[in-house]
Amino acid sequence: MSQRQPNTARVYDYWLGGTHHFPEDRELGERMKQVVPDIEQVARANRAFLRRAVRVMARAGIDQFLDLGSGLPSEGNVHETAREVNPAARTVYVDIDPVTAEFGRAMLLGTPGVEILAADLRDVQSVLGSEEVGRCLDLGRPLGLLMVAMLQFVRDQDDPAGVVAAYRDASAPGSYLVISHVTTEYNPQQLRAATQTYSPATLPFCPRSRAQIVSLLGGYELLPPGLVDVIHWRPDPQDAGPPDPLGGDVARYSLLAALARRVD
Repeated sequence: MSQRQPNTARVYDYWLGGTHHFPEDRELGERMKQVVPDIEQVARANRAFLRRAVRVMARAGIDQFLDLGSGLPSEGNVHETAREVNPAARTVYVDIDPVTAEFGRAMLLGTPGVEILAADLRDVQSVLGSEEVGRCLDLGRPLGLLMVAMLQFVRDQDDPAGVVAAYRDASAPGSYLVISHVTTEYNPQQLRAATQTYSPATLPFCPRSRAQIVSLLGGYELLPPGLVDVIHWRPDPQDAGPPDPLGGDVARYSLLAALARRVD
């Protein structure tokens, strides 16, 4: 696989207004914007959801987080958000791309209680058995597990439900799972075109229906308000800002989100 192949994490960084991307990433990002004109707003809404979910978990006493498919650290990332509630919170970021992981290490150099691991989240044993996880997390205690806009890049043949179940079984009772996932519920034709356009990237794009997303979450209890449109998941005054640029149109977001607790 070429290093200069458009990379999922770097394309996402481009949509978020970051600076760690190559011309190939920007080119794909722009082509995707032609198919999904609202994609930058969707990416920002997804990041805002991540921050809300991390605050909820931290306020519930979770002080360690495993962010799978994290991409590049950006403003308001997991460890920063968690430390607003608990300054001792620890985080391991995991991304499949070694270049992304190297960028991240350089950005967070000297930050205690934070590790960045280059690994494929589908290889659960390699992730959980890594030195980075061993140094930073105690898997015998409750954990905040994040798969934010990540399962949509795990193909059905790679058994995404099995991947989720393996992390669930390795986490302690009282652990949480955060997910967001692009859905086909609203604009299936647009998403079929987006899937084709995104095909040059390092990871496939696999949007799913609401029922398919729920089926990935066996062994977890969905917490209120359940699996809902991302902008409707526990709005937080702390995130108050300009009016919604998409006018609250959930079809233009086509992104579902949830927080779940492991069933003990």
